[in-house]
Amino acid sequence: MSDTWNTRTKLVHEGSRRSQYGEMAEAIFLTQGFVYPTAESAEARFVQSGPDEFIYARYGNPTTRMFEERIAALEGTEDAFATASGMAAVSGALTSMLRAGDHVVSSRALFGSCLYVLEEVLTRFGVKVTFVDGADLDQWRAAVTPGTKAVFFESMSNPTLELVDIRAVSEIAHAAGALVVVDNVFATPIFSRAVDQGADVIVYSTTKHIDGQGRALGGVVCGTQSFIRKVLEPYMKHTGGSMSPFTAWMHLNGMATLDLRCRAMAESALRIAQALQGHDKLGRVIYPGLDSHPQHGLAMAQMGSGGTMVAFDITAGKEAAFRFLNALEIAKISNNLGDAKTIVTHPATTTHQRLPQDQKDSLGITPGLIRLSVGLEDAGDLIADLLAALDRA
Repeated sequence: MSDTWNTRTKLVHEGSRRSQYGEMAEAIFLTQGFVYPTAESAEARFVQSGPDEFIYARYGNPTTRMFEERIAALEGTEDAFATASGMAAVSGALTSMLRAGDHVVSSRALFGSCLYVLEEVLTRFGVKVTFVDGADLDQWRAAVTPGTKAVFFESMSNPTLELVDIRAVSEIAHAAGALVVVDNVFATPIFSRAVDQGADVIVYSTTKHIDGQGRALGGVVCGTQSFIRKVLEPYMKHTGGSMSPFTAWMHLNGMATLDLRCRAMAESALRIAQALQGHDKLGRVIYPGLDSHPQHGLAMAQMGSGGTMVAFDITAGKEAAFRFLNALEIAKISNNLGDAKTIVTHPATTTHQRLPQDQKDSLGITPGLIRLSVGLEDAGDLIADLLAALDRA
């Protein structure tokens, strides 16, 4: 039975649907619509679709449904809805549940596009947003009130790897009747225990570790069946943010190796962080798996791992950071993460460049900060590449 299966078995088999041909690999249903045997059956399906009855690819598709069921089983939620991108997941999860006058409390340390949704889009339509320091539970307690509809945060922030205590913030939110929405990208579905720790809605950019090959944009929202089907689905199917069947098929194939990849990446990330720690050109090395990280205990309790991301600060600033980036041979300069290839990013001039300088300063996004997404290359080769580039910085 699938509810007794362990993670790697679920990642290979959960949610599988086979046609009358009994195909071994998951089938790609590249169709926008579906045929009804009679007018009466079409009418009945529009009133209430069964589990293997589909209407239109924007509403659902057999390949996409396989992916949704597999990721929900992995995350430990009742259901999931696959979206066209990670930001479609974030904006859809929040916008579908909020109306003018509602109040949201969010951590400040967010990806730039998430900040845009909260600061610009939601407030434009009358939603009140309060930002707090995500690691400060007293600020959460002060900001969340009985009128708060939802709280939102990244369980591990982009790019400075600050953790939010999911269990503690969930207790604060639930006491006020608010839903807990967690962007769990950096934690990955492999190291996540967000549902057990109190999260109600979990969002992922599946572009990252789930695809894991830099091939396709995607996202997913996981939650209760009531939230997914009664709140989120009507919004998503009418606004058009659904995932393509081909992307769902690629994600299904990517999930077969997800556990293996994430664990290998995290093992290498720890080795890299240990090798960089104390380097004379670095002001700090940020990795929750290091004993020196101020939230190491929380990371181990919440994830059981330090994750696949490392950040470090080159003390000489932007010019030295650029020299470092340009000297790398294995690691590639890009703004994606969770790829099989190791990726380096300079957040201050790319992913977070639109932030005012005072916000960058408060979040610790310095001119010398480098975000490293550790891939599947040999850890020794990566360490040699990073150290050689630091010599040239």
